[in-house]
Amino acid sequence: MRSTAALFIGVLLLSAPAVADVFRCHGPDGTRFSDTACGQDAERIVVEDNRIGGRFDTNLPPPNKKEPETEQDQAATARPPAIRPPDDPCRYIPSTDLRRYVIREQVVKGMTKENVIDAFGRPPETYPVPQETWVYTTDYYGLQYELTYVYFRDGCVENVVYRKP
Repeated sequence: MRSTAALFIGVLLLSAPAVADVFRCHGPDGTRFSDTACGQDAERIVVEDNRIGGRFDTNLPPPNKKEPETEQDQAATARPPAIRPPDDPCRYIPSTDLRRYVIREQVVKGMTKENVIDAFGRPPETYPVPQETWVYTTDYYGLQYELTYVYFRDGCVENVVYRKP
């Protein structure tokens, strides 16, 4: 009977978002669980929400807040923010893919500076001109093995280049 109750609780925890209330009742037949109060001694069980995920816009940099100067600039700012020019380095990366890149310590085009720091850590070298560049070194048995150059444009990764020293 005890293993049945544990199995039932496990199933309830896995399906928590679909269940509003869960009650545990002790009776002559043992413990039972229900979605309605099953007696005066019914004990409400709090099941924590275990859904994961993220917002779709968390990996995009904030839009530039400059005032439009010409009619063409005004027309460009009138379009929806989700539409970006094809050559814009700030592309959308789905949150699941972004987490996967960070866990694998990979940097790809479209990541923000915060995403790069999450994946690679703080850059040991930075160069602001002619294009903002962060340089990372990879050591192998104490010797410099590879240099990684991360190039930014408009706050997003435009290119990643790996070079041997």
